[in-house]
Amino acid sequence: MTRRKERQKKNYLGLRSFGRGNVKNRRGSGNRGGRGKAGLHKHKFTWITRYDPDYFGKHGFVRPNKKITDVINLYAINQKARNNKLEKKESKYYFEFNGKILGTGELSFPVVIKASAWSKGVEEKVKKAGGELVKLK
Repeated sequence: MTRRKERQKKNYLGLRSFGRGNVKNRRGSGNRGGRGKAGLHKHKFTWITRYDPDYFGKHGFVRPNKKITDVINLYAINQKARNNKLEKKESKYYFEFNGKILGTGELSFPVVIKASAWSKGVEEKVKKAGGELVKLK
């Protein structure tokens, strides 16, 4: 049977540089011209032009985000009127909203709505209930 012998650990005893080349190459990153991407616009610029020419500068186009507007449905306005959370003058309720009114639901009270935008179905439903739509500035 063959004898198995563990590999001796290399201790580099008696060697000044411990397998790292010259002593001055041991500490820090002076031997490599800096760590990582250091010097890419200076002494490593030829490396950049060859291997990663698009590293510097702006590229592409950033699409502007769509403006998000607040929305509320007619049924929510109707619930506010039912719970007396809207201002009431004479026989009409008044509701002001800086956003868009959507047409889901019905109105069972005459409401004067001030809003910046509304859908087509809202106009018919508000007029049918006896209310008005006023554009906010």
